[in-house]
Amino acid sequence: MELNLAKKNMLHAGMVIPAHPLALTKSRKLDERRQRALTRYYLEAGAGGLAVGVHTTQFEIRNPGIDLYRPVLELAREEADNFFRATGYDAFRVAGVIGKTRQAVAEAEMAKDLQYDAVLLGLAAFSGAGNTEIIAHCKEVARVIPVIGFYLQKAVGGRYFDVDFWREFAGIENVVAIKIAPFNRYCTFDVVRGVVESGRAGDIALYTGNDDNIVVDLLADYQIQYKNKVHNINITGGLLGHWAVWAQRAVTLLKDIKTNRDSKRTGEWLALANQITDANAAFFDAANNFKGCIVGLHEVLRRQGLLDGVWTLNKNEGLTRGQLQEIDRVYASYPQLNDDAFVKENLDKWLR
Repeated sequence: MELNLAKKNMLHAGMVIPAHPLALTKSRKLDERRQRALTRYYLEAGAGGLAVGVHTTQFEIRNPGIDLYRPVLELAREEADNFFRATGYDAFRVAGVIGKTRQAVAEAEMAKDLQYDAVLLGLAAFSGAGNTEIIAHCKEVARVIPVIGFYLQKAVGGRYFDVDFWREFAGIENVVAIKIAPFNRYCTFDVVRGVVESGRAGDIALYTGNDDNIVVDLLADYQIQYKNKVHNINITGGLLGHWAVWAQRAVTLLKDIKTNRDSKRTGEWLALANQITDANAAFFDAANNFKGCIVGLHEVLRRQGLLDGVWTLNKNEGLTRGQLQEIDRVYASYPQLNDDAFVKENLDKWLR
């Protein structure tokens, strides 16, 4: 399976792709009504796509006895199909895929069967493996469906990959994009350089997953010299957990960067960048090494009425000490960043 031209153009143009959370009842069962409402929210907010079954959706959805991986993919697909029938807009659909090769290929086959466009390929299961073994794994998944690479930060289960890995990974024909999320500037540059040196810079879309540095990633121009030529490359969009909240503002932000990146003063952009990073620190619980990163997003969605509570599949997971106060602080400090009014206006419709 390969991307069709329309979806390829969407990917390269740059989109807001929220990492989709999981809506649960107090008894920690799937809340289908609110799960659908979240998808409707993102689509009506103007998001270009959806990423489902990823870290923000909680990896535990795959656990025996929970078995929510396919159901949450199906719900998002159904809502995306409904949105397409109503508006003519066909959202870009990304399914998270993890595990060793047997599991990852099975999940990729399921995503293909459910008409997803690509998979976000997590590699945390290969924590001690070398490049050769991991590249072979990636090639097996890419034989099934287009692949978006995923450089996940160490604090939530990721690992280091060198520039040699990214050069070879980018050379895999059915790799269509890379989500760069190491929360590290050196590692971010390694990905961009690896893509350039693979010779496939024009074929692979780069997306920021660096929730701590969103605006700077989207503004930055990379000029990398390779084989006596300077290659200009940009990060064109974002696939972000941070964009699971205040999504309408994220859509406005990306559009503003695309159309006005050269007309604003540098200081204005950097001030906005720092405000968004400060908000992310509260949501993602940076003070506690990201322990509350999922429940922090849930708290914002709970305040807006999209979720009924902050429950996760892990009963030991909750807001950490001081996190609630930090969310209060950034809400008060940056009211222009939230989309509460948009959600309030449409909530009853989404929860129908």
